[in-house]
Amino acid sequence: MILKKEFEPVREWADEKGIFDKGDSKTQYIKLQEEAGELAKAILNDDKPEIIDALGDCTIVLVNLAKLCGYNLEDCVNDAYNVIAKRTGKMENGTFIKDK
Repeated sequence: MILKKEFEPVREWADEKGIFDKGDSKTQYIKLQEEAGELAKAILNDDKPEIIDALGDCTIVLVNLAKLCGYNLEDCVNDAYNVIAKRTGKMENGTFIKDK
């Protein structure tokens, strides 16, 4: 379970930078895609420091995107986990496939 205020320092930083006042969900989503591309490149290159950096960057953008959409990322993660925790399924080719 993710604590309710786990990412509060990220939100404080983003607020200080004006992301919540001047940003919007569309631009943050584009930023997320950019960071996801960097993550993909790092994974393909097996560049562990860049993987760590890109995962962190994606998380920060998700925190900001959630707030701009009126949500708290911790709540989103907890809600999603409560759904997937009960799922059954199996691994196929390195991916978990849920039962229907």
